[in-house]
Amino acid sequence: MAATARGERAMMMKASKAAESASDPIEKLRQQCLSRGANGIKGLGRAFRNMDDDGNRQLDYKEFKKGLHDYGVHLEDEEEYKDAFARFDLNHDGTLDFDEFLKNLRPKMSKNRVRLVRQAFDKVDKNSDGHLTVEDLRGVYNVKHHKKYVSGELTEDQILQHFLDSFDTPGDADGCVTWEEFLNYYIGVSVSIDTDAYFDLMMRQAWKL
Repeated sequence: MAATARGERAMMMKASKAAESASDPIEKLRQQCLSRGANGIKGLGRAFRNMDDDGNRQLDYKEFKKGLHDYGVHLEDEEEYKDAFARFDLNHDGTLDFDEFLKNLRPKMSKNRVRLVRQAFDKVDKNSDGHLTVEDLRGVYNVKHHKKYVSGELTEDQILQHFLDSFDTPGDADGCVTWEEFLNYYIGVSVSIDTDAYFDLMMRQAWKL
């Protein structure tokens, strides 16, 4: 599974540099989120959910700007914030559906890569219930050579849970990972990998596909 961690680190470094050089406001937001890790865009979603007091999953311009600020991602000036908001306000009613906003903020991923990610998810999801748990990971992810297992610092279950949490929604981990969360993680990792051949190799080595 180390290939996954290496892929994420490379993605974070690449995104950090891209955020500094980007001129498009939406690309700036996307790269700033990805510089926080593969789950960076999902983390922004959590910041928006925390502001959604009435539960309507809508954001007006003021909430949009405050949510970005609270999460620590910033644009150059008021004009860029307004431009980004207007481009996501598809029906021009002055509000954003933040699920759609987050979906459009994610980088695109090729069908071949999505297929590989699906293969990995289905392999781990032993009971086909659409959720990955520690029990699903047992026997798939070998902890025997993990240094904290060898030292006795952590149990097998603790290491498996820690690994599972890396795919879960930041700050809102519930102990199981859905297909959407798993895919979101790899959409982030995919950004740093230029060729489908290397992504294919990474996934097959990481998950023994």
